Amino acid sequence: MISCAERLSSRAEMPRPCSSRSLLRNDPGGKAVRNAYLATFGWFTRGTASEVTVVQAALPANEIDRLAALYSLDVLDSLPESDFDDITALAARVCDVPMSLVSLVDADRHWFKARIGTEFNEVPRDLFFCAHAILGKDLLVVPDARQDVRFADNPVVSLPGGIRFYAGAPLVTTDGFALGTLCVADAEPRHPDARQLQALRALARQVTAQLELRRYSLVLANTTARLQELERRKDDLAGLVGGRLRAPLRLIGSYLAELGHSGHHDRDMADLVGRAAAAHVREFIELIEDLNSMADAGAGNESLHMRQIDLTRLTQRAVEAVRPIAATKQIWILNQAGGPTLPIVADPVRLEQVLMHLLFAAVKYTPAGGRVRVGTELESGPAVRLDDMDMPGGMRPELFPHLFYGAIANPSDLPGPDRGLAVAKRILDAHHAAVALSDRPGDGTSLHVVFPFAERAYERATA
Repeated sequence: MISCAERLSSRAEMPRPCSSRSLLRNDPGGKAVRNAYLATFGWFTRGTASEVTVVQAALPANEIDRLAALYSLDVLDSLPESDFDDITALAARVCDVPMSLVSLVDADRHWFKARIGTEFNEVPRDLFFCAHAILGKDLLVVPDARQDVRFADNPVVSLPGGIRFYAGAPLVTTDGFALGTLCVADAEPRHPDARQLQALRALARQVTAQLELRRYSLVLANTTARLQELERRKDDLAGLVGGRLRAPLRLIGSYLAELGHSGHHDRDMADLVGRAAAAHVREFIELIEDLNSMADAGAGNESLHMRQIDLTRLTQRAVEAVRPIAATKQIWILNQAGGPTLPIVADPVRLEQVLMHLLFAAVKYTPAGGRVRVGTELESGPAVRLDDMDMPGGMRPELFPHLFYGAIANPSDLPGPDRGLAVAKRILDAHHAAVALSDRPGDGTSLHVVFPFAERAYERATA
């Protein structure tokens, strides 16, 4: 893992962008948009920064820890991914603007994990709005940047065709660190309505969930690999303790027992113990390292934090988190996640993020005007059911192939169009959940996720 100090040092040496290309461009659909040209970023690197007045954003009070949290995700300078590209495309469409970004705020730059409307991968930190947006926990909305004293003299705004409207939703982790924003921008002043702002918030939560789930998926994969390696070495460890170390361990135990019983130090016995231990130093070190590896693999700080929770209530929260996004496509989410409490043992934060992503995928792959039904029930265990329903006229959702090929048949942690679903499946596997998938014309795609009973709840129910 690269340290925060190393990151700060390496970022200082990275060249800054210098181009005369348009900052705002046509969207992928070819819709005509406003001509908004940023003449150049070159002024920032040619020693003429003193000629420009830029109101710098204050550093967050937790900046060092915030950067450490960002770097721990190992996402900066990574390849584009469809999951994030789809979110920026939806944000631009919902807000009816030509520019949308997943912008991560590094020590001295904004780096764009996903972008629509610009060819730039990054811009200097002092130059863009997101450094201000991460200072708050809610949206930063700038209806007209030329009327805002923080941005009026910024060349991104003041140059002909510069940005006038900006809205950014902070990407706040579960630990409270604002890593960047999901933001939208336009070359004309705008006043977004409540529906658009609510959808932008919901989409930002999807971005944060995807970033965190990817990290935990890798942690789980590494932990699984370590445990498999330790399992292979278990016989060697048993042979070490029961064979070569058995005699010296028994000798040491006898000496310590006698010392504890009589309080008398036997010089000859101590000398014998010392020579026996010295002859097996390498084996003792190997034993200690193996025991430490077992402890690290089973109780890492980054492992899932499992406790008893109510699956019904958790599913309800996930539905409400995605509902504003569904509303932008006129997709009706029928929430049947009610009824009795369904206790399971799970990490509530990660499992809610997984359910949110599954619901978001259903919304993403459902045609506008479609229907998604969500419910909780008791099958062979507490279960979540998600039905992506067919529409009148033969229109079908496209969720099934993404779930089957991307998450179930060929899951992968490599960048790809369904990496988010593959990550979700890995987290479900860590919860020992069984996943069943079906698809029938006329009914649509149905996903069932069945969890084991919470042991204590099961004992009470059968007492």
